[in-house]
Amino acid sequence: LGPSLCLQIAVRACFLGFAFGCGLLLSTGRSAWRHFGWYMCSLSLFHYSEYLVTAINNPRSLSLDSFLLNHSFEYNLAALSSWVEFTLEKLLFPELKQITWLSTVGLLMVIFGDCLRKAAMLTAGSNFNHIVQNEKSDTHTLVTSGVYGWFRHPSYVGWFYWSIGTQVLLCNPICMVGYALVSWRFFRERIEEEEITLIHFFGEEYLEYKRKVPSGLPFIRGVRVEL
Repeated sequence: LGPSLCLQIAVRACFLGFAFGCGLLLSTGRSAWRHFGWYMCSLSLFHYSEYLVTAINNPRSLSLDSFLLNHSFEYNLAALSSWVEFTLEKLLFPELKQITWLSTVGLLMVIFGDCLRKAAMLTAGSNFNHIVQNEKSDTHTLVTSGVYGWFRHPSYVGWFYWSIGTQVLLCNPICMVGYALVSWRFFRERIEEEEITLIHFFGEEYLEYKRKVPSGLPFIRGVRVEL
Protein backbone atom coordinates (compact mmCIF):
# COMPACT_ATOMS: atom_id res chain seq x y z
CA LEU A 1 0.00 0.00 0.00
CA GLY A 2 1.25 3.45 -0.89
CA PRO A 3 1.46 6.24 1.71
CA SER A 4 -1.42 8.12 0.09
CA LEU A 5 -3.75 5.10 0.28
CA CYS A 6 -2.69 4.35 3.86
CA LEU A 7 -3.49 7.92 4.80
CA GLN A 8 -6.95 7.72 3.23
CA ILE A 9 -7.66 4.46 5.06
CA ALA A 10 -6.45 5.98 8.34
CA VAL A 11 -8.62 9.08 7.87
CA ARG A 12 -11.74 6.99 7.30
CA ALA A 13 -10.98 4.69 10.22
CA CYS A 14 -10.34 7.68 12.53
CA PHE A 15 -13.55 9.34 11.38
CA LEU A 16 -15.57 6.20 12.13
CA GLY A 17 -13.83 5.79 15.48
CA PHE A 18 -14.60 9.42 16.37
CA ALA A 19 -18.25 8.95 15.36
CA PHE A 20 -18.45 5.78 17.47
CA GLY A 21 -16.95 7.61 20.46
CA CYS A 22 -19.42 10.50 20.12
CA GLY A 23 -22.27 8.01 19.86
CA LEU A 24 -21.03 6.22 22.96
CA LEU A 25 -21.00 9.47 24.93
CA LEU A 26 -24.56 10.25 23.87
CA SER A 27 -25.66 6.66 24.59
CA THR A 28 -24.38 6.54 28.16
CA GLY A 29 -25.57 9.98 29.20
CA ARG A 30 -29.04 11.24 30.08
CA SER A 31 -29.28 13.33 26.95
CA ALA A 32 -32.49 13.38 24.96
CA TRP A 33 -30.29 12.32 22.04
CA ARG A 34 -29.43 8.99 23.69
CA HIS A 35 -31.13 6.90 21.03
CA PHE A 36 -29.36 8.83 18.31
CA GLY A 37 -26.14 7.85 20.09
CA TRP A 38 -27.14 4.20 19.71
CA TYR A 39 -27.63 4.87 16.01
CA MET A 40 -24.21 6.56 15.64
CA CYS A 41 -22.49 3.60 17.28
CA SER A 42 -24.38 1.14 15.07
CA LEU A 43 -23.68 3.02 11.85
CA SER A 44 -19.97 3.60 12.46
CA LEU A 45 -19.41 0.02 13.66
CA PHE A 46 -21.18 -1.38 10.60
CA HIS A 47 -18.98 0.51 8.15
CA TYR A 48 -15.74 -0.11 10.01
CA SER A 49 -16.44 -3.84 10.37
CA GLU A 50 -17.21 -4.10 6.64
CA TYR A 51 -13.63 -3.07 5.93
CA LEU A 52 -12.15 -5.14 8.76
CA VAL A 53 -13.89 -8.39 7.82
CA THR A 54 -13.02 -7.89 4.15
CA ALA A 55 -9.37 -7.42 5.15
CA ILE A 56 -9.50 -10.72 7.05
CA ASN A 57 -11.53 -12.68 4.50
CA ASN A 58 -10.54 -11.46 1.08
CA PRO A 59 -7.60 -9.01 1.23
CA ARG A 60 -7.17 -9.17 -2.55
CA SER A 61 -10.49 -7.36 -3.02
CA LEU A 62 -9.75 -4.80 -0.29
CA SER A 63 -10.07 -1.14 -1.27
CA LEU A 64 -11.31 2.17 0.10
CA ASP A 65 -14.74 1.17 -1.19
CA SER A 66 -14.75 -1.72 1.32
CA PHE A 67 -15.82 0.75 4.00
CA LEU A 68 -19.04 1.21 1.94
CA LEU A 69 -19.02 4.89 2.90
CA ASN A 70 -19.48 5.78 -0.76
CA HIS A 71 -21.86 2.92 -1.51
CA SER A 72 -24.09 5.05 -3.74
CA PHE A 73 -25.74 8.44 -3.99
CA GLU A 74 -29.05 6.84 -3.02
CA TYR A 75 -27.52 5.28 0.09
CA ASN A 76 -26.09 8.62 1.23
CA LEU A 77 -29.38 10.37 0.47
CA ALA A 78 -31.25 7.80 2.54
CA ALA A 79 -28.91 8.37 5.50
CA LEU A 80 -29.28 12.15 5.21
CA SER A 81 -33.07 11.82 5.02
CA SER A 82 -33.14 9.81 8.24
CA TRP A 83 -31.10 12.48 10.06
CA VAL A 84 -33.39 15.25 8.79
CA GLU A 85 -36.53 13.34 9.79
CA PHE A 86 -35.16 12.58 13.25
CA THR A 87 -34.21 16.21 13.87
CA LEU A 88 -37.48 17.68 12.61
CA GLU A 89 -39.65 15.22 14.50
CA LYS A 90 -37.56 15.74 17.63
CA LEU A 91 -38.27 19.47 17.46
CA LEU A 92 -41.97 19.09 16.58
CA PHE A 93 -42.89 15.86 18.40
CA PRO A 94 -40.19 15.26 21.05
CA GLU A 95 -42.24 12.56 22.79
CA LEU A 96 -42.04 10.46 19.61
CA LYS A 97 -38.29 10.10 20.07
CA GLN A 98 -38.54 8.89 23.66
CA ILE A 99 -40.22 5.52 23.02
CA THR A 100 -37.45 3.47 24.60
CA TRP A 101 -39.02 0.06 24.04
CA LEU A 102 -39.34 0.74 20.30
CA SER A 103 -35.76 2.00 20.06
CA THR A 104 -34.65 -1.13 21.92
CA VAL A 105 -36.43 -3.31 19.35
CA GLY A 106 -34.64 -1.37 16.63
CA LEU A 107 -31.30 -1.83 18.35
CA LEU A 108 -31.88 -5.59 18.57
CA MET A 109 -32.75 -5.65 14.84
CA VAL A 110 -29.54 -3.76 14.10
CA ILE A 111 -27.42 -6.15 16.19
CA PHE A 112 -29.07 -9.22 14.66
CA GLY A 113 -28.75 -7.88 11.11
CA ASP A 114 -25.11 -6.87 11.43
CA CYS A 115 -24.12 -10.12 13.16
CA LEU A 116 -25.87 -12.16 10.45
CA ARG A 117 -24.15 -10.20 7.69
CA LYS A 118 -20.70 -10.55 9.24
CA ALA A 119 -21.31 -14.26 9.89
CA ALA A 120 -22.15 -14.62 6.20
CA MET A 121 -18.99 -12.79 5.17
CA LEU A 122 -16.81 -14.91 7.45
CA THR A 123 -18.48 -18.15 6.38
CA ALA A 124 -18.06 -17.34 2.69
CA GLY A 125 -14.41 -16.40 3.18
CA SER A 126 -12.66 -15.42 -0.03
CA ASN A 127 -15.86 -16.19 -1.97
CA PHE A 128 -17.45 -13.04 -0.58
CA ASN A 129 -17.13 -9.82 -2.54
CA HIS A 130 -18.96 -6.50 -2.30
CA ILE A 131 -19.24 -6.48 -6.10
CA VAL A 132 -21.20 -9.13 -7.99
CA GLN A 133 -18.61 -11.17 -9.91
CA ASN A 134 -19.09 -11.86 -13.62
CA GLU A 135 -16.20 -14.28 -13.95
CA LYS A 136 -15.61 -17.39 -11.85
CA SER A 137 -12.18 -17.59 -10.25
CA ASP A 138 -10.32 -20.86 -9.66
CA THR A 139 -11.01 -20.65 -5.91
CA HIS A 140 -14.69 -19.74 -6.22
CA THR A 141 -16.86 -22.39 -4.56
CA LEU A 142 -20.55 -22.62 -3.70
CA VAL A 143 -20.94 -22.11 0.06
CA THR A 144 -23.98 -23.89 1.56
CA SER A 145 -22.91 -24.42 5.17
CA GLY A 146 -23.43 -22.32 8.31
CA VAL A 147 -25.80 -19.39 7.82
CA TYR A 148 -25.97 -20.28 4.12
CA GLY A 149 -27.88 -23.36 5.20
CA TRP A 150 -30.56 -21.02 6.61
CA PHE A 151 -30.77 -18.52 3.76
CA ARG A 152 -29.31 -18.35 0.25
CA HIS A 153 -28.38 -14.69 0.75
CA PRO A 154 -27.71 -14.19 4.48
CA SER A 155 -25.56 -11.08 3.93
CA TYR A 156 -28.47 -9.37 2.17
CA VAL A 157 -30.93 -10.55 4.80
CA GLY A 158 -28.70 -9.10 7.50
CA TRP A 159 -28.28 -5.79 5.70
CA PHE A 160 -32.03 -5.58 5.01
CA TYR A 161 -33.01 -5.93 8.67
CA TRP A 162 -30.07 -3.80 9.81
CA SER A 163 -31.18 -0.91 7.61
CA ILE A 164 -34.81 -1.07 8.75
CA GLY A 165 -33.66 -1.51 12.34
CA THR A 166 -31.76 1.79 12.24
CA GLN A 167 -35.02 3.60 11.52
CA VAL A 168 -36.98 1.68 14.15
CA LEU A 169 -34.19 2.64 16.58
CA LEU A 170 -34.60 6.32 15.63
CA CYS A 171 -38.41 6.06 15.75
CA ASN A 172 -38.54 7.47 12.21
CA PRO A 173 -41.95 6.34 10.84
CA ILE A 174 -41.49 7.83 7.37
CA CYS A 175 -37.98 6.50 6.78
CA MET A 176 -38.95 3.19 8.38
CA VAL A 177 -41.47 2.57 5.60
CA GLY A 178 -39.25 4.14 2.95
CA TYR A 179 -36.21 2.06 3.90
CA ALA A 180 -38.27 -1.14 3.90
CA LEU A 181 -39.68 -0.50 0.41
CA VAL A 182 -36.48 0.76 -1.20
CA SER A 183 -34.28 -1.93 0.41
CA TRP A 184 -36.70 -4.67 -0.62
CA ARG A 185 -36.71 -3.48 -4.23
CA PHE A 186 -32.90 -3.12 -4.28
CA PHE A 187 -32.27 -6.61 -2.93
CA ARG A 188 -34.88 -8.19 -5.18
CA GLU A 189 -33.03 -6.83 -8.23
CA ARG A 190 -29.60 -7.59 -6.74
CA ILE A 191 -30.54 -11.18 -5.91
CA GLU A 192 -31.92 -11.82 -9.39
CA GLU A 193 -28.74 -10.41 -10.95
CA GLU A 194 -26.51 -12.46 -8.66
CA GLU A 195 -28.43 -15.70 -9.11
CA ILE A 196 -28.12 -15.53 -12.89
CA THR A 197 -24.35 -15.43 -12.37
CA LEU A 198 -24.42 -18.23 -9.79
CA ILE A 199 -26.45 -20.49 -12.08
CA HIS A 200 -23.92 -19.79 -14.81
CA PHE A 201 -21.06 -20.64 -12.43
CA PHE A 202 -22.45 -23.73 -10.71
CA GLY A 203 -25.34 -24.94 -12.88
CA GLU A 204 -27.45 -27.75 -11.41
CA GLU A 205 -25.57 -27.60 -8.11
CA TYR A 206 -26.91 -24.09 -7.46
CA LEU A 207 -30.39 -24.93 -8.78
CA GLU A 208 -30.63 -27.80 -6.30
CA TYR A 209 -29.47 -25.48 -3.49
CA LYS A 210 -32.00 -22.87 -4.61
CA ARG A 211 -34.83 -25.40 -4.42
CA LYS A 212 -33.95 -26.41 -0.86
CA VAL A 213 -33.00 -23.09 0.79
CA PRO A 214 -35.10 -19.87 0.79
CA SER A 215 -33.65 -16.50 -0.14
CA GLY A 216 -34.38 -15.26 3.39
CA LEU A 217 -36.10 -12.05 2.31
CA PRO A 218 -39.91 -11.78 2.34
CA PHE A 219 -41.62 -12.39 -1.01
CA ILE A 220 -38.30 -12.64 -2.88
CA ARG A 221 -37.84 -15.98 -4.59
CA GLY A 222 -34.90 -15.02 -6.77
CA VAL A 223 -34.52 -15.52 -10.48
CA ARG A 224 -37.07 -17.81 -12.07
CA VAL A 225 -35.73 -20.69 -14.09
CA GLU A 226 -37.83 -21.96 -16.96
CA LEU A 227 -37.69 -25.73 -17.23
